[in-house]
Amino acid sequence: MAVIDRPSSPPSPTNMVPGPDALPDVLPTDRLNERAKPVRELRDELRRIPNGRNAVAVVSTLLQSFGVVTAAAVINTWWSYLLAFVLMARGHVCLNILAHEAAHRLLFTNRRANDLVGRFLMGYPSYQAMLAYRRAHFAHHRDEMGPDEPDASLYAGYPIPRDSWRRKLTRDAVGISAYKNFKVLFRAIRKRRAEALQIVAVHLVMIGLSIAFMRPLAYVVWIVSWSTVWRVSNRLRAIAEHGGLIRSRDRRETTHVIRQSLVARYWMVPYHTGWHLAHHVDMGVPWRNLPRLHDELVASGWVTPAIEYPSYRAFWKAASSGSRGGRSEQAAATSFLAFDD
Repeated sequence: MAVIDRPSSPPSPTNMVPGPDALPDVLPTDRLNERAKPVRELRDELRRIPNGRNAVAVVSTLLQSFGVVTAAAVINTWWSYLLAFVLMARGHVCLNILAHEAAHRLLFTNRRANDLVGRFLMGYPSYQAMLAYRRAHFAHHRDEMGPDEPDASLYAGYPIPRDSWRRKLTRDAVGISAYKNFKVLFRAIRKRRAEALQIVAVHLVMIGLSIAFMRPLAYVVWIVSWSTVWRVSNRLRAIAEHGGLIRSRDRRETTHVIRQSLVARYWMVPYHTGWHLAHHVDMGVPWRNLPRLHDELVASGWVTPAIEYPSYRAFWKAASSGSRGGRSEQAAATSFLAFDD
């Protein structure tokens, strides 16, 4: 694909939807149906879950999260904790992405193993209420930006003015957004919601271990990194997935396409998360096969250079280029830390 500064068919100034000329009507093909999903034979191949390789990914994620903080505690110097604080930006991303994979029941073919690992090793350590998240997230997949979209306020209103963009990221960076999330968790604890109590139990174990080994700063690094640098990363990624798009049967109008650089894939979108349009085309395809599905979408002519941003930086520049126009600043709903009443 040719490198371009931004999509060649400019989106509307009031949203970020590609223009009609950027959305060629080329489906179905012999490999994709009219909704861009793979035909049966290809779909069966792409939906295979590689249990062994995913187990390696789980161990890798544990090393990049718990292992990083443990190493900092063993070294026990100011620079080791500072380095862990920075590296945990990726650690929390990896935990959340594999928890998302488990929410789709794509981590392991054994459902019990999938859910136990996804909840207690991936989700709960990063404050993700997995059972509630699964229900809300499936609503997101059924009808993106529809009336039941759990994160509508997170995606709405883009492009926004630059000063509004800075305020949102500042609230994330200084812990204000995290504080709001923890308020939700504390309310759920007071109501004795089972999943909230399970999250607390996991973190009590983590706190207990850090105190037992006389390294309480290790847990402080864990929670502060989640509350600041990860919050910024999470917002930037989420907006790049659906910001400023609309409810539509054509998922090119609900999900952005952004070229995946090695730096972005390391820090913000590991485990092929950045191939997000492919994920929304068929949410039953495990993360390892999303690049293959994306290549099929490109080969069919359904995904074109006209709808691809060349980098996340180019996308964020477009997302923060809105005019004032009386847009209201809405507080973003966060389905990953919601509990059923």
